[in-house]
Amino acid sequence: MRTPRPGGSKSVPITLPLLLLACVLATFVALACGEAGSEEAQAIATPLPSPTAIPSPIASPITSAPTQPKDIWIPQPGASWQWQLTGDIDPSFEVDMYDIDLFDAPQSMIDRLHNDGRVVICYFSAGSWEDWRSDAGQFPDLVKGRDNGWPGERWLDIRQRQVLEPLMRVRLDLAVQKGCDGVEPDNIGAYASDSGFPLTYQDQLEYNLWLAQEAHDRKLSIGLKNDPGQIGDLVDHFDWALNEECFQYRECEPFAAFVAAGKAVFGVEHEGDPADFCPKANALNFDWLKKNLDLDAPRVACR
Repeated sequence: MRTPRPGGSKSVPITLPLLLLACVLATFVALACGEAGSEEAQAIATPLPSPTAIPSPIASPITSAPTQPKDIWIPQPGASWQWQLTGDIDPSFEVDMYDIDLFDAPQSMIDRLHNDGRVVICYFSAGSWEDWRSDAGQFPDLVKGRDNGWPGERWLDIRQRQVLEPLMRVRLDLAVQKGCDGVEPDNIGAYASDSGFPLTYQDQLEYNLWLAQEAHDRKLSIGLKNDPGQIGDLVDHFDWALNEECFQYRECEPFAAFVAAGKAVFGVEHEGDPADFCPKANALNFDWLKKNLDLDAPRVACR
């Protein structure tokens, strides 16, 4: 090999061994670069895995299952009772339950009945406007329908829920405040009456279910008053039933569903001889009384 001249360009003669070495090195570099490039290209070409989708929360299905708290009063057939809505309350009857007026019953009487070991049910009308009640002025004319047959009372338009619900909640809250163990909401079968409004079965059903839920939310027992045509849809949501004169009007049969569910059916006849209707009531396992129409103190119990 020649030593380059100082200051001159480099001139390296190419020999065969050097050429072979250069080819080997070139091949090695090409392979290394090719593999790296291939891996890089593959990494670029391979799509990133999609992030795992987070499932959207699924709303709980709306169910019509009853929601009674376990500590509310659900009487069994055979429970004894007294129903008095007028006059001075006579607390002397040895019974399991007293049904008295929510507005008129003095707090002292509710306390006395509790001290005597009685369950106290408080009556109010959920389906009629009563002109003598302390909250009568809060019901607008648009919800007042036809006379329901009792002096000073008119059917309510139960479709006007935005009006009625706040008023009924106040009444239920009053029941809690006074220490009532449950409520008897009256006049809750307007759809089957000449109310002055085109009420449907569904209107009544939804209103009655709402009443039951509101009562149970307050841990109040609630009874289904009359309304035999809807018992099939309501028996699981109400804790007992109360009927007036089903033997006179021959509409007792539907109430047997409550007895089959282990729930008491309370009732009264205002007309007729107890010797006639009491054997029938007892055979059905109903808890029946003979009462005056104004529901004062006197009573004759069938058992």
